[in-house]
Amino acid sequence: MHRLYSFRRCPYAMRARFGILFAELKVELREIVLKNKPAQMLAISPKGTVPVLELAEGGYSGSLVIEESREILEWALQQSDPQGLLNVDLVSADALIDRNDNEFKHWLDRYKYADRHPELTQLDYRQKGEVFLQELESLLAKNRYLLGENISIADVGIMPFVRQFAHVDREVFYSLPYPNLQQWLRGWLEHPVFQQVMVKYQPWHEGDDLVVFPGDSRQI
Repeated sequence: MHRLYSFRRCPYAMRARFGILFAELKVELREIVLKNKPAQMLAISPKGTVPVLELAEGGYSGSLVIEESREILEWALQQSDPQGLLNVDLVSADALIDRNDNEFKHWLDRYKYADRHPELTQLDYRQKGEVFLQELESLLAKNRYLLGENISIADVGIMPFVRQFAHVDREVFYSLPYPNLQQWLRGWLEHPVFQQVMVKYQPWHEGDDLVVFPGDSRQI
């Protein structure tokens, strides 16, 4: 069985778990504590960040380890994509996820931890992050989801980061002039797949019984 090292609250790890769920795969899950990373994970991924997927067989681009959330998401959907998340303009999806990962996440981190970045105010950081939110709002004004009427890889690739931005100050987020984005996020927070993504697991320790994710046979 493939093995996923994960951390429940990390948006990158959420993205990977989304991929596993939408692909209807099952993996061994090892929930970690960031302050006490297991030696088994560091041995296969010395960079020490989650998620990390250790493949049981087959390999991926010549490796048995996938260390990036975006690659885990893509790999999972390439194995199985029953809901057609890849049936979209992948160039547009890639560009949007690029913006999320390379621009929005930069400002999101500074907005969330403004006390660590006194160069600008928290309001400044929020407004810089809102440039991307405005783009998402424009897309959602046209369609139910970011790139059309159906869920795509762009939605599941970006949603965990918008959620994190919103949760810095929920009252402020829901007062902003982005009604379509707010509705989109509310829909995701209530989505049964997201409920499975956020199931709590005890941190893994060597010798523990195997934990399978997802932990039941419910259909998405």
